[in-house]
Amino acid sequence: MSLIRRLSRHNSSSFALLTRSLHGASSEETVSASSSRLRDHYNFQAPPPPDSEDPNFSQKKKKPPKPQYRPPSSLEGVKKMHSNLPFDFRFSYTESSSSVRPIGLREPKYSPFGPDRLNREWTGVCAPAVDTKVETVEGVEEEDPKLEEKRRKEREKIQGPPLSEAERKFLVELCQRNKTKRQINLGRDGLTHNMLNDIYNHWKHSEAVRVKCLGVPTLDMNNVIFHLEDKTYGQVVSKHCGTLVLYRGRNYDPKKRPKIPLMLWKPHEPVYPRLIKTTIDGLTIEETKSMRKKGLAVPALTKLAKNGYYGSLVPMVRDAFLVSELVRIDCLGLEKKDYKKIGAKLRDLVPCILVTFDKEQVVIWRGKEYKPIEGDGEGL
Repeated sequence: MSLIRRLSRHNSSSFALLTRSLHGASSEETVSASSSRLRDHYNFQAPPPPDSEDPNFSQKKKKPPKPQYRPPSSLEGVKKMHSNLPFDFRFSYTESSSSVRPIGLREPKYSPFGPDRLNREWTGVCAPAVDTKVETVEGVEEEDPKLEEKRRKEREKIQGPPLSEAERKFLVELCQRNKTKRQINLGRDGLTHNMLNDIYNHWKHSEAVRVKCLGVPTLDMNNVIFHLEDKTYGQVVSKHCGTLVLYRGRNYDPKKRPKIPLMLWKPHEPVYPRLIKTTIDGLTIEETKSMRKKGLAVPALTKLAKNGYYGSLVPMVRDAFLVSELVRIDCLGLEKKDYKKIGAKLRDLVPCILVTFDKEQVVIWRGKEYKPIEGDGEGL
């Protein structure tokens, strides 16, 4: 009985293998038949099998790396600007002087006009008009007298015949506060380079523009008036305290206005020599210490307000020196750089010797050989 079961199991397994082999052969015949039909009807040729021996086949194709993201910039695609204006480009024309040479820079010499946007080299202090190859602070010298003569001739050409008294009064009345709101605000930075472009924009709509001056530049209004007329070729027809009226000229054509390249940021001020030395010239260390202590105890001549008008400060100091050798000016509340600039201007305008800036006070000494100067220079 067991023998019969073994034979039946063996026969069933052999029968299954036979059916599988027959089914595989029939499927191969159907595939070959279908492939032959494709070749006959559609001229189809099967692609060759991949060659495993090909080294390029085993390597996967690498995608090229994506470029790094760069934010959009206004500096891209800008053509270099060529300027023929006959003066050196500075951040501030009234608060900087070409006669004082700096002793160093606070930052690399990056041009505030932007990279490759101007045909002038930035020296760290200015962009000179004559020698565009200058790249060091030591190369900053006085302006070429030929440029000053060229500016004078251009200004005379634009101004034309002088104004009559009636025309002057008409322009002043045109710029009063009740007639127009157009105004240029001149603050602690003085006459800046970009302010020239603002003045030309105002001159497109009116013959004159009102300029309001406040802060440190008002200590020397003659300097402000000189640079306004020298850089814009205009004429100051009225001056009342810190308010000026700047006339564009008879022959001024807005369509032929000069192109002013704009500064994109404020450059850092260079390093200048110390205003106050350890010892005052002509005095010993003990005499200097006693003078500083005495100067802080002197009654204050005046107290300066923040962003005020300081045009009368120079004649006040000159009058005070007639009766006292030391003068103290109370600058409480002003920024440190502001009252240091005030001290530097007083040293040159009075003239006098700076004693100390301690406790937000400006203490000045008239010196041993002081000679009073007649006139305050406030006339227009």
